[in-house]
Amino acid sequence: MEVREEVHLKVEEKYSPPAHIVEKAWVKDYESLYQESIKDREAFWAKVAEELHWFKKWDKVLEWNYPYAKWFVNGKTNITYNCLDRHVQAGKRNKVAYIFVDEDGREKKITYGELLELVNRIANGLKSLGVRKGDRVSIYMPNTIEAIACMLACARIGAIHSVVFAGFSEGALRLRIEDAKAKVLLTASYTKRRGKKIDLFATAQRAIDGLGFVEKVVVWDRDGDVLNGSGGLFVSFDELIKNSSPNCEPVEMDAEDPLFILYTSGTTGKPKGVLHTTGGYMVGTYFTTKITFDLHEDDIYWCTADIGWITGHSYIVYGPLACGATSVITEGAPDYPDPGRWWSYVEKYRVNVFYTAPTAIRMFMRYGEQWPAKYDLSSLRILGSVGEPINPEAWHWYHKHIGRENCAIVDTWWQTETGMHMITTIPAYPAKPGKAGKPYFGIEVAVVDSQGKELPPNTVGNLVIKTPWPSMLRTCWGEPERYEKYWNTIPGYYLAGDLATYDEEGYIMILGRADDVLNVAGHRIGTMEVESAIVDHPAVAEAAVIGKPHEIKGESIKAFVILKKGVEPTDHLKEEIKQHVRQILGAIAVPDEIKFVEKLPKTRSGKIMRRVLKAQELGLPVGDISTLED
Repeated sequence: MEVREEVHLKVEEKYSPPAHIVEKAWVKDYESLYQESIKDREAFWAKVAEELHWFKKWDKVLEWNYPYAKWFVNGKTNITYNCLDRHVQAGKRNKVAYIFVDEDGREKKITYGELLELVNRIANGLKSLGVRKGDRVSIYMPNTIEAIACMLACARIGAIHSVVFAGFSEGALRLRIEDAKAKVLLTASYTKRRGKKIDLFATAQRAIDGLGFVEKVVVWDRDGDVLNGSGGLFVSFDELIKNSSPNCEPVEMDAEDPLFILYTSGTTGKPKGVLHTTGGYMVGTYFTTKITFDLHEDDIYWCTADIGWITGHSYIVYGPLACGATSVITEGAPDYPDPGRWWSYVEKYRVNVFYTAPTAIRMFMRYGEQWPAKYDLSSLRILGSVGEPINPEAWHWYHKHIGRENCAIVDTWWQTETGMHMITTIPAYPAKPGKAGKPYFGIEVAVVDSQGKELPPNTVGNLVIKTPWPSMLRTCWGEPERYEKYWNTIPGYYLAGDLATYDEEGYIMILGRADDVLNVAGHRIGTMEVESAIVDHPAVAEAAVIGKPHEIKGESIKAFVILKKGVEPTDHLKEEIKQHVRQILGAIAVPDEIKFVEKLPKTRSGKIMRRVLKAQELGLPVGDISTLED
């Protein structure tokens, strides 16, 4: 990865958080805690770990045999004990753990006491089906309380869960079940999206066809109408829990025992099974949930992700439960039955902390601020962003129209592989729109060239992590060589695969994936920079850019642009957008071609799949598109 000398996109504004946020914050002084956390990393993480329950304390905080780490060595714990029993025993049995709302606005609440009982019943049911510690269980279910309980039930008995997003098709599901060699599959009859039932059971049946190692399929038959003719392979979820005891002792897990496998798509080849373990992951997600979102006892928290992604694992399930939070979860589309759906829930449940993706924010920008304006959003205190860099225009819209200029925005950079937040600004610390912020406590990052040489400010290079952290992936399931590649591509560093730059104050800006970088006439330009400049034009809702081979410049830029509702797509507008980009970034970044489109190919977690656009444009095979939304 060669290096470009300067960053074109200047983001210089700085927003200090309102006084009421600083006053309430768990951490008021980022700098001194950060210095303390890297001066003695092990002491820092040990102190955090001591806030949680251990059956047996660790002998050693970290054992680092590059590139393999063991955290809280020989410590014994169970993550579900920390997420459930600990709170019930502290008198919070009747505190609400989740408020679930479906597309029709029907709600279901479950308390910590009820959730513990449900988890125990499922855990006992799994044991009765022969599931033991170390066995893999695939979960293909909608974003519901039942699915969360299934994840926790696996963790309770030491089985390794592998959640597959319920939007995936049978091919993607089969590949993941086969790779993990799942003994049991947990699924549901259907999920609902935009008022339509999407049949999960039929997909699950096709996916396991001929996979002899799958011993049982447990089906949550939501309307009681799919299981009537099914044979011995299929087991009713409701029957299973009805016939099981509500008491199940948590298995004492070693800190390094596997907790789950989650598949993440690489740029090439089949998805990688990222393996997370019990102790370090628990400590990392607990701490970051509490500190990034400044989560307090009476807060109502809402992360809009899906349990099928790492954001759902870390910041819907394990982090919030370890903190004893009350969370909102929803099934279905954010803008159905209308674009006010999410904001009506913020008003109804008095949500204090709201965590979503830039893609969703840009979608709501397109609908216009009249939608959030209809609702009372005054309960909001912290707004989070996750999944991709947030462009300054979306940041400002979020700050103004959702936060009413009275909230802190935390722009979190992290990955499936990191398990927890790695770069952000904590609520009490000033934020810069478009920049993720500073390294997290205990985390040391750098921007380096391809030889691993650290680069000066305002220079684009590879984002690397210099030292191990508790919630890091331990391997790629069955493919240790893919794990080692993270650490040996630039020896001594964990290579994130993202390009970044930092300013004189140490604020880090993520410029997108290293493979999403344009090279125009020898100038390296991040796709995110060009897209931000295009989206900055008042007529534009969303944009994606790709590089095309060009005989003179090496690459030329083609932009695919979605216009805001009611805007006419004209050639004059194309020229106007080009001028706008020229103004912001200079001539080098101006797209040679602009194509107006109705939608962009996205993964189900909302990331734009530029390689699909590029492949289609160049007439190449599109490769693995199992994560494509439609």
